[in-house]
This record gives sequence, C-alpha cells and structure tokens, in this order.
Amino acid sequence: MKPSLAACSAPSQKKHKGSVQELDRNRPTCAEAESPSPPSSPCRTALKSFLVPENGAGEGCRLLVKLEDIVRMANFKGHALPGSFFLLFGLWWSVKYPLRHLSQKASKKSQRNYCFQRVDAIEGAVKIVFALIGMLAEQFVPDGPHMYLYSGEKRDWVKLMNWQHTTMYLFYGLSGAVDVLTYLFNTVPRGLDRLMLSVAVFVEGCLFYYHVLHRPMLDQHIHSLLLIAVFSGACSTMLEVFLCDNIVLEMFRAGVTIIQGTWFWQIGVVLFQPWGGPMWDESDHDNIMFLTMCFFWHWAAAVVILAINYAVAYCCIQRCRRDCSEPYIGLGVRKQKCDTSSQAAFLNGSDEEPCE
Repeated sequence: MKPSLAACSAPSQKKHKGSVQELDRNRPTCAEAESPSPPSSPCRTALKSFLVPENGAGEGCRLLVKLEDIVRMANFKGHALPGSFFLLFGLWWSVKYPLRHLSQKASKKSQRNYCFQRVDAIEGAVKIVFALIGMLAEQFVPDGPHMYLYSGEKRDWVKLMNWQHTTMYLFYGLSGAVDVLTYLFNTVPRGLDRLMLSVAVFVEGCLFYYHVLHRPMLDQHIHSLLLIAVFSGACSTMLEVFLCDNIVLEMFRAGVTIIQGTWFWQIGVVLFQPWGGPMWDESDHDNIMFLTMCFFWHWAAAVVILAINYAVAYCCIQRCRRDCSEPYIGLGVRKQKCDTSSQAAFLNGSDEEPCE
C-alpha cells in the first residue's frame, strides 16, 4: 500500500460556488494555489483568492483542513450507520435461524412456532425504526438536504447521495412493514415478506452501482466489491420466496448481511480516514489488489461467525434435550412436553389418560 499524504484543498466549484461542503478528491493543494496562475485557468486564480486570505495563506489552509475533516467525518458516519444496521441484523439472523431450525427438528414440528412468528413481527418493527433513524440522519444532518431535492433559480440537485441513502432506508422500512403485516393478518400471502426484503436488497444494489460511476478507481472498486454481497443476498432471498424456512439459504443471507455491515465500515475507513493518518492512493493498483483480498477475509470471518453461532445453538439444544425429555426452545422460553411413561405410572388406577 502506498498512501499519499492528504493536503488541504479548495472547495468544489461544480454547483454551489464557495461551498466547502462538496469537496472533490482531486483538489489543488495550498502550494498549487499559491503558485502563479496561467492565463488559461481563471478558476485557479479564484481558488487562490479563496485559499489565501489577506492575513496570510496559513490561516486559510488551516480553516480548510478543519472543514475537510468535518466533511470527512460526516461521510464516514454515512457509511458507519448502515454498516452497523446490517451487522446487527446479520448477527441476529445467525443466531435466530439455527435456534429455530434445531428446535423444530428436535421437537419434530414442521411449522414455524408462534413464538418465532411473534419475533419476526418484532424484528420488522425494529427494521422500521432503524429505517426511520437512517432517513432522518441522512436528511437532517447539518450539511444534509433537509428534504430539498433541488434549490436555486437553476434548480440544482441538492445532496443526491443523501437522497440515495434515504431511498435505500425507505425500502428497508417497507420490508419491515410487510413483516409486521404478515404477522397481523393471515391473509397476507406466504413468502411476501421475503419478496419485499429481496426487492429492498436489490434496490440497494442498483443505487450503489450508479452511486460511484465516474468516481476514482479505488472508490469504484471498493463499492463494486460491496455489490457482490448485495446482489448475492438479493438472489438468495428471492429463492427463499419459493423455498421457505430453508436453513441453508437463511444462513447464507445472514452471512452476506454480516459482510455488508463490515464492508460498509471498511469503505468508510479507507475513503475517509476518520481517525486521521495518510489517505489511500486511489491510483495505486496494489491498493486495489489488497482490498480485493481483504474483502474475502471479511467473507471468511463471516463464515467463521456462522459456524460458531450454529455450533453454540446446537450445543444449547442438545443440553436441553438431556435436561428434559422433549425440549422446545423459543428465544429463551423452554417448554417441556409430558413424559407419558411417568404420567402413566402416576395415573395408574385412575380414570384420566396420559397426555400425548
């Protein structure tokens, strides 16, 4: 890896002149701004006058460094927030689905238990809350669009990246609403919750595909790796519509969701360096090779997490089977079936029948 040192720089001049909130990656440094401007580049003269105030160049550069740090942290949080959501859901699914599968197998029940159905509804409500938090955060941060899609006489677009993130959260919120409706009404078709979740993941993938067009090479590549996990999750979730309660597909979905969460954090760290330090060289091919390898390290870590959680769930089920005759576990609630042999001995000579 050959990171290049971050230099203080001028604000973007694309749409909102003088705005220090839309900072380009390939900006002129303070040294470039102080150099003599060629006659053919009047914008460089304007940048120089902005960077170098009357009281000296040093204070202007320090101000821009602070402003760039603020924007960098805002962009990092924009990746860390969805990353945290995906990571939490992925870890939860990696525990819930093994418990449900193994407990149903142990109790010889094919249908989903009412307890897990209620948990699915709670999960949908949590999904709605997370989506609302994400939409509000994207819209009403200090440099957010504040619900304005365009502004000014020229009707320039306002913070379309924030709007794209808001759209992603919107579809995940709709998925949570379908989860709740599926629990409340028996008339909702079976598998509709999986279908809506698949649509939400597919929308996320499409948004991020067009999110990074015409961006620097490293930026495009690190987001394209995210798309592998996103579209894999969309396809597997679509299969769940027709193969409900398939433990292999459910665990695969949990795994790619964990990868999405950890890779969102990785993108934020690589592109924005929230804790300082040199920025990554976006034109260095070695960085792209390393990040490709690092992505599959994330995938390997997700597989290890799935294996550990499945093994822990299996051990819990086996321990409960030893403690009781026929265990049934539903998220910490233990239900013991009747022991027919002991009841038969106890009820011997009475008119009552042992439970079956």
